[in-house]
Amino acid sequence: MVRKCVKIANKIIGEGFPCFIIAEIGINHNGSLAMAKKMIDIAVTTGCDAVKFQKRTIDIVYTKEELAKERKSVFGNTNGDLKRGLEFGEEEYSEIDSYCKQKGILWFASCWDENSVDFMEKFDTPCYKIASASLTDDNLLKHIKSKGKPVLLSTGMSTMEQIKHAVSILGEDNLVLYHCTSTYPSNMDEINLEVIETLKKEFSCPIGYSGHERGVTPSVLAVALGADSIERHITLDRTNWGSDQAASLEMAGLYHLVRDIRQVPYLLGDGIKKVYPRELPIIDKLRRVK
Repeated sequence: MVRKCVKIANKIIGEGFPCFIIAEIGINHNGSLAMAKKMIDIAVTTGCDAVKFQKRTIDIVYTKEELAKERKSVFGNTNGDLKRGLEFGEEEYSEIDSYCKQKGILWFASCWDENSVDFMEKFDTPCYKIASASLTDDNLLKHIKSKGKPVLLSTGMSTMEQIKHAVSILGEDNLVLYHCTSTYPSNMDEINLEVIETLKKEFSCPIGYSGHERGVTPSVLAVALGADSIERHITLDRTNWGSDQAASLEMAGLYHLVRDIRQVPYLLGDGIKKVYPRELPIIDKLRRVK
């Protein structure tokens, strides 16, 4: 099977190219633009390729009943107060757009509804991410595809049949599929990295991994198994309030993730058995029969 590549701005995702690393800020900014900027700084400092946010039109994504549910937070006493408090608007995203350009890092968002896609078009982001929760939303998939930009699709909580259906809508050109398990954080027996190979056999587009595990080992192993892109949530502090914080990486963890991923191609090598120049003096020293 001839494997496709996907170009996102000045980066290429695919076999033979450096792993495309996405630091997902999501809603871990807790409604604070200052926190968001600090996380952008972390992503830049550690060498990530992009940062990602999440965008929702609250009254479309959630029902009135869901928004009315009692849920205490710093924003109020209902789930609606919380969701609206976490949502950035045009002013915040304009600042994020300027800040990311200043720092030289790509940014985009997971859009959970058609209005949010149209909202993001104002900033001409280089691609769209589709969250696992939206994989079965045919209308949203069609709307995103109509924008003509690369699409990154996570496959958590989805069957292979559902994934195939989504791919039939999006097409395999300009698509990156991400193996994903939608538990936060994921247990070891839920990660199932062999699915990366399963997806590679089934589809010709690049395959990535969106991880929610503790630590970095599964994500590094995913690259060794052929993942072309890695996405991980990041945070300033895993003890911060929020449902995604515990499955996120702080700066030290993100630094180790990026460092170890960049080492994978060198560790794997070319598969040709050889004697390295630095082994020659060891041969002279230790081998009785040369």
